[in-house]
Amino acid sequence: MTKAQKSVYVCQNCGYQDIKWLGRCPDCGQWNSIIEEVPRPDKKARGLSSISIPQTIDSISLSPEMRLKTGISEFDRTLGGGVVPGSVVLIGGDPGIGKSTLILQVLERLASRGHRAAYLSGEESPQQIKLRAERLSVHSDSLYVITGTCIEEFFEKLDVLKPHLIAVDSIQTFYTNIIPSAPGSVGQVREVASRFMSFAKESGIPVFLIGHVTKEGAIAGPKVLEHLVDTVLYFEGDRGHVFRILRSVKNRYGSTNEIGVFEMKDTGLAEVGNPSRIFLEERPQGVPGSVVIPCLEGTRPVLVEIQALVGPSPLGMPRRTAVGVDHNRISLLVAVLGKKMSMQLGDKDIFVNVAGGLKVEEPAADAGIISAMMSSFLDKPVDRELVVFGEVGLAGEIRGVSQSTLRINEAKKLGFSRCILSKSNLEGSHKKGDMELIGVKSIRELYEFLFK
Repeated sequence: MTKAQKSVYVCQNCGYQDIKWLGRCPDCGQWNSIIEEVPRPDKKARGLSSISIPQTIDSISLSPEMRLKTGISEFDRTLGGGVVPGSVVLIGGDPGIGKSTLILQVLERLASRGHRAAYLSGEESPQQIKLRAERLSVHSDSLYVITGTCIEEFFEKLDVLKPHLIAVDSIQTFYTNIIPSAPGSVGQVREVASRFMSFAKESGIPVFLIGHVTKEGAIAGPKVLEHLVDTVLYFEGDRGHVFRILRSVKNRYGSTNEIGVFEMKDTGLAEVGNPSRIFLEERPQGVPGSVVIPCLEGTRPVLVEIQALVGPSPLGMPRRTAVGVDHNRISLLVAVLGKKMSMQLGDKDIFVNVAGGLKVEEPAADAGIISAMMSSFLDKPVDRELVVFGEVGLAGEIRGVSQSTLRINEAKKLGFSRCILSKSNLEGSHKKGDMELIGVKSIRELYEFLFK
């Protein structure tokens, strides 16, 4: 074995490399994740891809039809307006969440518009894919199915088929002959993704890659996989809910943090055009601990219900459970309530939940969360026609947030008559018809308005 062919030891969780075997990865801390791999051959053996001639940026022309519209508006919105030719989109999600269903529906829509689509599967037989297609009512003469695991053989088929777009399900099941390691290893995943990336850029054909996720929720394989692709989408959802959230966390051609909302039905995924109404349709009336907040997902305002339950704890260490919001944020707000409002919640069990399975990460939800906790602690309901938003600081102040007008308009559209926001946001907002806007500076003013 030559020096260039010496094996290296690679962590299958994070991609860390070493010249010797280690029981525990020094980078990510994972035990028994390091295996021996032979590095890929020199790039000269594989041939270098052609490069473009130098051009000034002003001389580069854009096609008027730069994006391919799938006809699924929620999917197009998440991508930033449609599929960009030559782009590589990575879609991750829990097993059974609906990744393959979504891609099959997207390919069928594009195939119905005259685009020849190829569905490459390394996990299922053609008959299994046909069973799913029958359930989803997917029928098209331009949608081709190819099964296997060796990408060299796939590229031979693609040279003959000449598709306009490709879907790979899933990237962890494919392998290349130039690396002697097993499919799914770090070297294989990285090399296979690089080959599809080069193919997409040279041919202008968009490629969808479906990726497995680890138990922590991250896409399995090296982090470099997310750096290679142009767009990373996460398909999220709770098995107990019918709603699925398609979230963009990286997008070279559009805005990040955009979401698409779908409803899982027997016939596949259906778009949800007005997610706010869906998330609020089962909201209880006159119940303490329930508050509606207008949060912002990318450019889309979404109204969700924050639920809080505060009660005495039978345990020596009270429980703090947060579903859909940051656990550390709950601890911060509990400390602010104890210091600034003398509401001692240290010996109470506190449970906070975002109804509908949505995840709220922005600080604009602070005022709504703290209102819900105060409502449950005092056992007093909050006005049903009221929405609350604003960031809460450690001094008990309520700070302004971005895009307040969008949030107010969405609340007014759904019939809410009053809105509590920070004084700074109130000064920059115009009166919205019969919508009453109440500006507050601190959580004490918030408390006095809600419960006095």
